Amino acid sequence: MSERTAPAAPLRARAEIDLAALRANVRALRAHASGAAVMAVVKSEAYGHGAVPCARAAVAAGASWLGTATPEEALALRAAGLPGRIMCWLWTPGGPWREAIEADLDVSVSAMWALAEVVGAAGEADRPARVQLKADTGLGRGGCQPGEDWAELVREALRAEAEGLLRVTGLWSHFACADEPGHPSIAGQLGVFREMVAYAEGQGVRPEVRHIANSPATLTLPESHFDLVRTGIATYGISPSPELGTPADFGLRPVMTLSGSLALVKRVPGGHGVSYGHRYVTPGATTLGLVPLGYADGIPRHASSAGPVLVEGKWRTIAGRVAMDQFVVDLGGDEPAAGAEAVLFGPGDRGEPTAEDWAQAAGTIAYEIVTRIGTRVPRVYVNEERDG
Repeated sequence: MSERTAPAAPLRARAEIDLAALRANVRALRAHASGAAVMAVVKSEAYGHGAVPCARAAVAAGASWLGTATPEEALALRAAGLPGRIMCWLWTPGGPWREAIEADLDVSVSAMWALAEVVGAAGEADRPARVQLKADTGLGRGGCQPGEDWAELVREALRAEAEGLLRVTGLWSHFACADEPGHPSIAGQLGVFREMVAYAEGQGVRPEVRHIANSPATLTLPESHFDLVRTGIATYGISPSPELGTPADFGLRPVMTLSGSLALVKRVPGGHGVSYGHRYVTPGATTLGLVPLGYADGIPRHASSAGPVLVEGKWRTIAGRVAMDQFVVDLGGDEPAAGAEAVLFGPGDRGEPTAEDWAQAAGTIAYEIVTRIGTRVPRVYVNEERDG
């Protein structure tokens, strides 16, 4: 990912990352966590914001854990000098278990094959692994099933712990529908999690942390907080669900502002087709502005003829199809200069669209809007210094 701390020259496009907003979000989430520790999840380059700068800002604001999906992501944080507890959970056979153990990472184990691999790697590394056992409480993705499978996993983990090959540092799970208030699966999963934790502890597991709460659960389900909450999208100031409330409702502020510089402004007559397939035809004489961002940069093609853009204080809508490197907006006769700023989304302070507006336009969720912004778009970090 291309990173910049300040623009040396006008940029084709930029994703401005406000680290002061991120730090404020972490502090707000700590308040919501009601005494539980906070894990800032920085997987997928911190949801497109830049993993290392965002991880540093989150730790500075009091996040005591960092979380990633893949071990490679976690190892990159260690290589960048990030201290403290870092957890990764998406493993496949043959993964870098030994490297993770030597980097003092917490690794997730959901099945016997993974336990066998981490135990073997711990023997090679000649040091115990930090292992968190994941329970499938009803999401149906990763995690060990309740019953005999869980009993076997707990039993064999305790045996390896007794041999000095690992330390069971955590018991955890993940919600399926915490972003849907009142969904019956929420109480069901909480009940199953409590039962599976009680069983493991009854067998002798003494975890440092027990955790199941994601962003929506952190914000709305205090009974789910246990020892640790994992905040992903909320760390970046985006509501995990519009039904739960806006970012401002939770004291959060969007961290990313995506903009581009108009590459061309030109007058065209009425009846002029615009972009591939001529899905948009100008209704009368007008001006068109060319925004040099496209689906190769992560702008969703599904937002063709719908994505909102702020140009000189006015909302415009994408005219026709989003192409690989560019799209067009109908400026309605206005003639901003080439190089004028076109803001796709941001916090909304200046009247610009938000990531949620783009999610609505593309028929998706705001998570995807920010995460998909590609490597051709430089991340420009502002407010890097800690708040006084």
